[in-house]
Amino acid sequence: MPDIVSVLKAEITRLARKELKSEVTGLKKALAAHRAEIAVLRKRVSELEGEVKRTTKSISRRTSEKPVDAESQTQGGLRFRAAGMASNRKRLGLSAADFGLLVGASGQSVYAWEAGKSKPHASSLAAIAALRGIGKREVEERLAALK
Repeated sequence: MPDIVSVLKAEITRLARKELKSEVTGLKKALAAHRAEIAVLRKRVSELEGEVKRTTKSISRRTSEKPVDAESQTQGGLRFRAAGMASNRKRLGLSAADFGLLVGASGQSVYAWEAGKSKPHASSLAAIAALRGIGKREVEERLAALK
């Protein structure tokens, strides 16, 4: 009897292993295919991350090359900088009231522009730009004509 039992157990084990082997073979093939696909996807992700990094760098370079400052750019392409206006007024030797008289504004407006608290209107901006290219003598003549 023990021989039949051991033979029967061995045969059952053999058949079970045979069935499992056919099932596991399909799973192993699917696993290998999935691993290969994962490797391809990881490579693609790293390529895309590199592309994003390069694009970000090029965009940051472009913006640093030509900064478009809303405060320094106004209508008509005329630039206004508070420090530039203050240095121009000092170069011409004018008080804030006299400078305001030349550009059609008050002395307090000139102080506010120089402090950066406000920006001049387009008409005043054109007058400020016109004062950039003239000298002290012409400024004195214009002031004498206005007073």
